[in-house]
Amino acid sequence: MKPSPTGSSPETCKAAGQGEKGCPVCQAWGGVLGPGSGLRSGLGPGPGVVLGSGPGPGAVLSPGTSLAPSPGAAPLPEPESRSEPGPGAGPGARRDSGSGPKPSESTTPAPVPQKKTQAKPAPAPRQKVLVTGGGGYLGFSLGSSLAESGTSVVLLDLRRPQWELPPRTEFIQADIRDEEALYCALEGVDCVFHVASYGMSAAEKLQKEQIESINVGGTKLVIDACVRRRVPRLVYTSTVNVAFGGKPVEQGDEDSVPYFPLDKHTDHYSRTKAVADQLTLLANGTPLPGGGTLRTCVLRPPGIYGPGEQKHLPRIASHIKKRLFVFRFGDQRAKMNWVHVRNLVQAHVLAAEALTAAKGYVASGQAYYINDGDSVNLFEWMAPLFEKLGHSQPWVQIPTSWVYLTAAVMEHLHLALRPLGSLPLLLTRSEVQSVAVTHTFQITKARAQLGYAPDKFSFADSVERYLQSTSRQPRGSPAPTLLRMLLGLLLLLGLLCLALHVLGLQAAVQSL
Repeated sequence: MKPSPTGSSPETCKAAGQGEKGCPVCQAWGGVLGPGSGLRSGLGPGPGVVLGSGPGPGAVLSPGTSLAPSPGAAPLPEPESRSEPGPGAGPGARRDSGSGPKPSESTTPAPVPQKKTQAKPAPAPRQKVLVTGGGGYLGFSLGSSLAESGTSVVLLDLRRPQWELPPRTEFIQADIRDEEALYCALEGVDCVFHVASYGMSAAEKLQKEQIESINVGGTKLVIDACVRRRVPRLVYTSTVNVAFGGKPVEQGDEDSVPYFPLDKHTDHYSRTKAVADQLTLLANGTPLPGGGTLRTCVLRPPGIYGPGEQKHLPRIASHIKKRLFVFRFGDQRAKMNWVHVRNLVQAHVLAAEALTAAKGYVASGQAYYINDGDSVNLFEWMAPLFEKLGHSQPWVQIPTSWVYLTAAVMEHLHLALRPLGSLPLLLTRSEVQSVAVTHTFQITKARAQLGYAPDKFSFADSVERYLQSTSRQPRGSPAPTLLRMLLGLLLLLGLLCLALHVLGLQAAVQSL
């Protein structure tokens, strides 16, 4: 069994309810790095373990090549500036400190012209990073911010970005499961931001094979390619769901909250992200061919919001417009965290810096929860969205067990009817848990070690930008919309009746 990385339970395999041979993390770790990749034999390093007496060639960047964003650098395609850069991020890409080679000081006669040319100081190498999932909202925002700070950026994704590429940015259309394409994309790269994932919401959550191959298989290939290409730094975008699975968590931190047992997760996304999270931490300290060390860390954000976000807000808005959110459920005091995309971009930049010698490798082998620093109730937080759309907030309170059972039935129907068509999912079981159960996390560690200082943002601003963008889109005929809404309501009522029937049967069985 592998050493337990930061934020995990003391015995990961036993937490999964299996022995080492059956542990998904151990099985995945065994195939992460192939022969000749530079990984020493035996178990992976524990959290924060750094091998060797010092960094080898290419292990870190020079102190004068920071990943800090420039003032006003906006990570979004819209021309919107930040109020000020986060502490620790610096006022922009710092210049070389002047410690490079000097012209020769000699008393001998002047050399021929060729010698003079060779004696000039060599320019500092330009920093180059790779962002997997660079065609998505977070990946593109991160890449754009880095490019504006002067960093050379490679965005890799199967889907092309819908925004215009900024200068110093290259897009490679490829799958992270394509080993050869990934290896080629990493040429000259000194830091990888592994943002790509699959199965975060809606019907995607039920595509088990796709989720497994991308979130676990893709992460294994990224780690392997980093070692083969001698990339010294890897920042992995994880999720709070590695520690949350339906049980309350109040102001949890990286040391006190273990990984949620792998076999207890209700969705494939959370389970596979937990495996990839551990694989990334286990890879920390891996020697690189020819010298140097791979240093890794993981960031665990909650749901992301911000101008142009396309996963959460449009889906919720669509349900509200169809009047499918006329009820509320769960503990009315239940709270959760959110993170604005710019705060999350700031955290990624700081994490990459904290894997360098200039920062003492403080983030090496560490995990960090990242959010806005506020805990909110979902329905209260979404009030601006209901208001802007002209709808009243949900007022009918129904038992969470009904909603959970309905979600379970809809998931099974979706899978059963997949060969015939796609049945839309109002909510999945894991989404019901996220709404109904408190799960909040501290960012104290990120503040102390990374210098993370989240700016204050308003969800109402994101709603306003969303409504402005949708108002420019052509409206469809109201008849199909009304018909779909009617069919959806009928389906929901039918599922609720089925849920009540099942609950009645369970009560009858228990009374026997």
